[in-house]
Amino acid sequence: MTPTDSLSRTFAALADPTRRSILARLAKGQATVNEIAEPFAMSLQAVSKHLKVLEVAGLISRGRDAQYRPCRFEPAPLEVATDWMTKNQQIWTERFDRLEQHLTHINHDQHKEKK
Repeated sequence: MTPTDSLSRTFAALADPTRRSILARLAKGQATVNEIAEPFAMSLQAVSKHLKVLEVAGLISRGRDAQYRPCRFEPAPLEVATDWMTKNQQIWTERFDRLEQHLTHINHDQHKEKK
């Protein structure tokens, strides 16, 4: 299944620990594919596939500097994902608070019936 919306592409890209490591590296500054591949025990082709997933998700961009194509971290998709998670966290927190109140009420009623 190929994610079609930008939020799905962001989460799909972040699902892999190698891609998260690549993003962490690029958050420190731009780097070439060789520099990105250095700490990984995988081929340049495998690293390039990870970079393509990150690029399609909009999490990185590739520039052109003579013969080099440095990769840069692009934070905008992470900001959208963070906003989505924050909004949903608020919704679920409110739902869990209501559930807790309901369960407390039920527990209190059952306790009164036993007396």
